[in-house]
Amino acid sequence: MRVLAIDTALANCAAAVLDDGTSSACFETCGEEIGRGHAEKLMDMIGTVMAESSTAFSDLDRVAVTVGPGSFTGLRVGLAVARGFGLVLEKPVVGVTTLAAIARSCASGDNGPPILVALTGKGDEVYCQLFSHDGEPLDFAGVQNLSDLARTLPEDIRFAGSAADRVADAVGAEDTRVISRCGYPGIRAVAELGLITDPRGASPSPLYLRPPDATPQTKGRIERQ
Repeated sequence: MRVLAIDTALANCAAAVLDDGTSSACFETCGEEIGRGHAEKLMDMIGTVMAESSTAFSDLDRVAVTVGPGSFTGLRVGLAVARGFGLVLEKPVVGVTTLAAIARSCASGDNGPPILVALTGKGDEVYCQLFSHDGEPLDFAGVQNLSDLARTLPEDIRFAGSAADRVADAVGAEDTRVISRCGYPGIRAVAELGLITDPRGASPSPLYLRPPDATPQTKGRIERQ
């Protein structure tokens, strides 16, 4: 199976092609930490990985795309491109959360403690989810205040993500419990999850964990009669 993976949810902009149908899985990637400007970079990156992997768009079996948590603009870029490819190619599009992809990047076979993936949110909030040592979700993604989160976490736990240090400090954990401080997922993890995830249960829709800050404007609006 060949999958085109796309990530524009956070600071990184990346694309990859993963083919697990060979004796040694073929993997081509192109990525750059840019912060903004995903729309200007993404299509060139997709063209690069398709060419370097000698893959025609008709050869793809599915498309995988990160759905958040992430920036509103970045998410929209990746989702629009992925959905467009899916529509034109008539291939399934799989949504992968940034939290799950980071957890997979950090997963190990050591049977160790669970991993809390935490991304920086507004103020004292973090976007987080708990995973097993091998990257399987143990609860649902959510947004929590640091102090509230610290009271509910198990003692034996590891931390990953851009807010890993903040959460570790809040619970008084040692630095050795922080296994990754990366603020975005590895594109290979996105591709791997795209291969094994059932498209029927992983819609390519944005994952919003908190309501928007903007409120509808009412002052000066003319009411319809």
